[in-house]
Amino acid sequence: MTLFAAQTLTVLRLLPRAALITLLLAAPVLAVPMARGEIGTTIDAPKMKKKGMGFVLMISLQRG
Repeated sequence: MTLFAAQTLTVLRLLPRAALITLLLAAPVLAVPMARGEIGTTIDAPKMKKKGMGFVLMISLQRG
C-alpha cells in the first residue's frame, strides 16, 4: 500500500467522527432560529397596581 492510499484511508476513517463532532457543535446554533417565535404583537395581562403593603409588613416584622 502506498503512502497516499494509507493517508486516504486514515482520512476516510476520521471523516465520520469529524462530521459528528461538527454536527454536535453546530446543532445549538442551527436550532436558535427555529426556536424563536414570530415577532408580532403580544397581548399582556394588565399590570397590578403597587399598594406598598410589603414594605409595611417588612418594617413591622423587624420590630417584633
